Amino acid sequence: VHPLWQSPLTIPGGTRQSPINIQWRDSVYDPFLKPLKISYDPTTCLHIWNNGYSFLVEFDDSTDRSIIVGGPLENQYRLKQFHFHWGAINDWGSEHTVDSKFYPAELHLVHWNAVEYPTFEEAVMEGNGLAVIGVFLKLGARHEGLQTLVDALPAVRHK
Repeated sequence: VHPLWQSPLTIPGGTRQSPINIQWRDSVYDPFLKPLKISYDPTTCLHIWNNGYSFLVEFDDSTDRSIIVGGPLENQYRLKQFHFHWGAINDWGSEHTVDSKFYPAELHLVHWNAVEYPTFEEAVMEGNGLAVIGVFLKLGARHEGLQTLVDALPAVRHK
């Protein structure tokens, strides 16, 4: 159990919260689940900024140019931002785990339900307001797309 999240009863959100430990043996295949369709327009990327403890890459979410749809989602969701979770050492950094195993880092692509809610801020407060895609990252060969982002980080060294 993550030390910051000892009991679902003591944390607002109950069982719909982070972090989670995905357990393979408890996973059930759903043959009715539709594919998740991801459609991102790179020109909607606005800026990168430092919020004091991490960095975020923010997108123009005033239109449906960067969206996800399908999978378990009833509506399409607009991309708002992405950010990473990482640790001081390579063995521990992801927010979530699989069979209690941490990954070096985790990417979160944060989307909001613009069909049901007029603003991101309102969507955040609702159970169906956000859809976050989490991607576990491992150490490996140089990745040109990620390297472009890493090269931009010195420009946002301070909040």
